Amino acid sequence: MAYPPLVQQLIQLLSQLPSVGPKTAERYIFYLLEQKPELIEPLAHHLEQLSQTLTTCSECGAITLSSPCPICRDPQRSATLLCVVATNQDLEAIETTGSYPGRYFVLGGYLDTLNGIKPTDLRLAALLQYLQKNKDIKEIILALNPTIEGETTALYIQKLLKGKWPGRISRLARGLATGTNLEYTDPLTLANALKFRQEVK
Repeated sequence: MAYPPLVQQLIQLLSQLPSVGPKTAERYIFYLLEQKPELIEPLAHHLEQLSQTLTTCSECGAITLSSPCPICRDPQRSATLLCVVATNQDLEAIETTGSYPGRYFVLGGYLDTLNGIKPTDLRLAALLQYLQKNKDIKEIILALNPTIEGETTALYIQKLLKGKWPGRISRLARGLATGTNLEYTDPLTLANALKFRQEVK
């Protein structure tokens, strides 16, 4: 017997989430159906609030409640350092170390030819505009995952900025193992990677 259309639609929607296939989506839905309304209703409410309450910072591209975000508005943050990250999770991972005093720029992902993610799909043009607007920046830290996609994106940014931006470009130190995701790296390792970053230009 086929599931009701609503269940089938939910399975299809949840299957689009990272690492969630149809069977996992099916288990999630039937788990929720067995729960009391006290769990389901707040979950549905908060999911609805994601699109209604959150916005994107007009400066750095981070997810925030108001734009510009608190980090971009903070006068105590160094205006000479810009940490370029791929995702909001990476930004949060670096913030957790408590060792980075500058500002951020969120690309919105990585270049990935296998999955059809091209330079125009990332916020690379916005990065150039940000650098033109913020003349005080002296160093860009490319805080990207040490993966094939991360390396490809970093090299593309270096070529993009060549001749267009005169400052220093650095990468996180190689204390990070190849294939490591920043959001799963412990704060001490990430803090050391920031501290001993290497210049690439």
